[in-house]
Amino acid sequence: MSFRLRPLTRNDWSEVAELIALSTNAWYQRHRNLRIFNCPTEDVRLFCEVYEDLDPGCCVVAEHAATGQIIGSCFYHPRPTHVSLGIMNAHPEHFGAGVARALLRFVCEFADRERKPLRLVSSAMNLDSYSLYHRAGFRPYASFQDMLLSVPEAGLSLDVPGLERVRPATRDDLEAIVALERELLGIERRGDIRYFLENHSGIWNASVFIDSSGRLSGYLVSVAHTASRMLGPGLSRDEPTAAALIAHQLDQHRGHTPVWLIPTGCSELAQTLYGWGARNCELHFGQIRGGEARLTGVMMPTFMPETA
Repeated sequence: MSFRLRPLTRNDWSEVAELIALSTNAWYQRHRNLRIFNCPTEDVRLFCEVYEDLDPGCCVVAEHAATGQIIGSCFYHPRPTHVSLGIMNAHPEHFGAGVARALLRFVCEFADRERKPLRLVSSAMNLDSYSLYHRAGFRPYASFQDMLLSVPEAGLSLDVPGLERVRPATRDDLEAIVALERELLGIERRGDIRYFLENHSGIWNASVFIDSSGRLSGYLVSVAHTASRMLGPGLSRDEPTAAALIAHQLDQHRGHTPVWLIPTGCSELAQTLYGWGARNCELHFGQIRGGEARLTGVMMPTFMPETA
């Protein structure tokens, strides 16, 4: 089969949204008997909207040579310290045709030209994608457990140590959050953090934890949209701080069932979350190609946006 790669245009947004929903749901229905996107397909344009806000022109699509149909797409996110591989999809009718491999090669070559490591978070349950990334030179550096919890309309009645030290984030917190990520993860995402704090679209919520010395020791963002309801990204110095941040953000999602990721090694945090009624729903790997990944503290990645 012949296809060509080209940049995404605004006229492609609805078709790419349909592709993302179709491809993702097809895999999860086949392997897990569930759907990830239960919203109207047009709502999945959220990925195009947010990613084009953050990184204009950083999406490559695969166009069928004969029909002009978009049969693959991949977003990527250049940052000062790294490049992040965002959501990548291939049309179910063209699985195995080399579409995903060509898209990945394009982004790998971009990262090589930038001389930066390439990072991603991908499902540990999709062995086809794991093999694709591993063959391209990625290696796991962390594992995460996905958790979800149905938050009652009245909220959760939780007695969480340190919750009183959590407050809504403001634009004045930008530099402290950037410094925390630099210190604990060795990455910089200033533009992302500013985007969350400014919240022009009204779908983001951000919290920070201020310790007894007045130092910012953690932050957590969440998104509330029909196409994505997740906590993250976030980072904290320790597990109790992460628990307080998660509790604060869960309260922003009353009447809904948000998903979030925590490192699998955070047993104390996991036990706390189980006690609240949370349960596991999937596993993911943090992977890197080139360079070394630093992972200190409690990293909480997300899929909207995938920039860590």
